[in-house]
Amino acid sequence: MSNIQIQKISTSEIDQLQKIGRQTFKETFSESNSEENMKNYLEEGFSKEKLTAEFNDKNSEFYFAKLEEEVIGYLKVNFGDSQTELKDSKALEIERIYVAKEFHGKSVGQLLYDKAIEVAKQKGSEYVWLGVWEENPRAISFYKKNGFLEFDKHIFKLGEDEQTDIMMKLKLE
Repeated sequence: MSNIQIQKISTSEIDQLQKIGRQTFKETFSESNSEENMKNYLEEGFSKEKLTAEFNDKNSEFYFAKLEEEVIGYLKVNFGDSQTELKDSKALEIERIYVAKEFHGKSVGQLLYDKAIEVAKQKGSEYVWLGVWEENPRAISFYKKNGFLEFDKHIFKLGEDEQTDIMMKLKLE
């Protein structure tokens, strides 16, 4: 899988971002959520308007993982005021790392993660943090393996349903 490219997303690729965003969110969470909550979230959370606004935010960056031009995963990082919680100028938030199901276990997530750390270091961030759903053991163990520690919890609402995210952070050397 060594020919996977990690590239910053360009304006002309927002359609592809919407597609991979919806696909991977659905693959990750549809089993544990009602169809209605899921449908609404996919429509609103990944609408063209919302993604375009996020894309145009100077404090957020999106990257694709591509295998021979096919988008197989993506990364979203936030800094400054665009962070979803801490809004610490010394931090970078990994908001999303999603990989298409068929490519799980092929180090795609690790490549996207490595990119996030590279960006954090370029920005002079002192630490990286993220929120991960408490019922996503795969993701939790991935971040623990990469040295993240739990420091807090917060509630994420999907439709009417309240879910708990575990907050984790990693101090950069």
